[in-house]
Amino acid sequence: MNLSKSLYTRGLQCEKSLWLKKYRKDLLTPPDESTQAIFETGNRVGELACELFPGGVKVPFDSSDYEGMIEKTKKLIDSNITNIYEASFSYDNIFVAIDILHINKDKSVEIYEVKSSTEVKDVYLHDTSIQYYVLNGIGFNVKKVSIVHLNNRYVRGDELEIDKLFTIADVTDEVKELQDEIPKNLKGFRRVLSDKNNEPQIDIGKHCSNPYECDAVEYCWRHIPEYSIFNISRLKSDKKFELYRQGVVNFEDIPDISTFSPAQQIQIRSELTKEEIIDKEAIREFIESLYYPLYHLDFETFQQAIPEYKGISPFMQIPFQYSLHIEQKDGKLEHKEFLAEDGADPRYELAKHLVNDIPTDVTVLAYNMGFEKGVIKRLAEEFDEFRDHLLCIYDNIQDLMTPFQKRHYYTPKMRGSYSIKYVLPALVPEMAEAYKKLESVQNGGDAMRTFAQLSEIEDEKEKARLREALLRYCELDTLAMVKVLEKLREVANETRFVYVCSNCETEYVYFEKMNVIKCEFCGCDIK
Repeated sequence: MNLSKSLYTRGLQCEKSLWLKKYRKDLLTPPDESTQAIFETGNRVGELACELFPGGVKVPFDSSDYEGMIEKTKKLIDSNITNIYEASFSYDNIFVAIDILHINKDKSVEIYEVKSSTEVKDVYLHDTSIQYYVLNGIGFNVKKVSIVHLNNRYVRGDELEIDKLFTIADVTDEVKELQDEIPKNLKGFRRVLSDKNNEPQIDIGKHCSNPYECDAVEYCWRHIPEYSIFNISRLKSDKKFELYRQGVVNFEDIPDISTFSPAQQIQIRSELTKEEIIDKEAIREFIESLYYPLYHLDFETFQQAIPEYKGISPFMQIPFQYSLHIEQKDGKLEHKEFLAEDGADPRYELAKHLVNDIPTDVTVLAYNMGFEKGVIKRLAEEFDEFRDHLLCIYDNIQDLMTPFQKRHYYTPKMRGSYSIKYVLPALVPEMAEAYKKLESVQNGGDAMRTFAQLSEIEDEKEKARLREALLRYCELDTLAMVKVLEKLREVANETRFVYVCSNCETEYVYFEKMNVIKCEFCGCDIK
């Protein structure tokens, strides 16, 4: 067998990628934990979808014995098995394993390809088209081809309803329309693969990430600097590759920056001059819009492709943890946190703790507030008893990302991004180093995977260690926000007013002039 359905779709994306997969796997980037988790999710969804077609038999996958899988499938068909999972066939030197093959009484067959996505994508049509090509070539009467995918509008009740969780989309007509293209595609792929010694000369392009991020990117993009015109913020992909084809790769190569948006010009100009661009007045206006005490808030969430809890939809963000740093006018900090128990729906307890920790009339500060507001709104919709309080919190949220998103503060170290991933090391490098010193959990992806796996860990000491790692990571997220805001105050040259109690020498720092302060320790008035 020299091709499979996965190799066929890989070849459609890029023939060079196909060649590398066949002959130079050593140049490809191995799947990371995140990619591996996606594969595992796909396997779980595929297994569950088989319940839509009960009573079937699975053909065990064996990459070293495709012929054995094909023979096993033939025996199942001869035994009048109606539903076969991973039914395997070969035609024209192409091997396919069909997720679910349904055999009708008249011996016609139906192909069902299962995807853990929530929609039908074009690449899925090509995936199923090669399956149709193989079965049709063998002589089967393929009556129907369908994509089985998750329904993101489904909300789980007390029990999981498989028939509502999945949507079955009939794509027979679309697949038939693609059949005429397949022989031409196969001819091209075989031509490329016939020369084992010469790598195809295909340049980088939009195909490197469409429809999937190619595992050859690190190899194929090795001639592109780490920071280049491809990092210009909000620049359309077409424009980036147009510049690239003109020989423009580095910022210094750009002939005329006036053709870019104002925000992009700030990025380019800052990179060329190596200077910070700061709008102090705009930063002051932002700071003055904040009212103390400030509640710096950050959530951690995870997702379930297959909802385990009532009220959950596929891939909905489920909050399981938050950190709060409460900042007073004098700079004093108080930290509060919540981390749910694993193995149960965390939302109710999280919502209950959140309304206890955040009053209805305070400024809540988030970084990229759309995420936090989305979490809070869904909690309000789900839990009526907390609804009014949660909606007050929702209304009081402000976004610490605003000064960076609007380019009121920009430094070359941000590399065109206003993500906290770039803002934090640019403004507060010591905080970025603190993340690197964390154990087990150093980013949001780590947090999501760690919490999702906690219920599977039997060693209580290991579980306690990971829970502590989750707490320290989330705490650092909100402390980072405190430090970023502190840096904004500094660059805006905001005046700090320092008051010292003459009686007990307690020091108070304010960012506005105070007429009378009462010392909280000895009760004296400080004027």
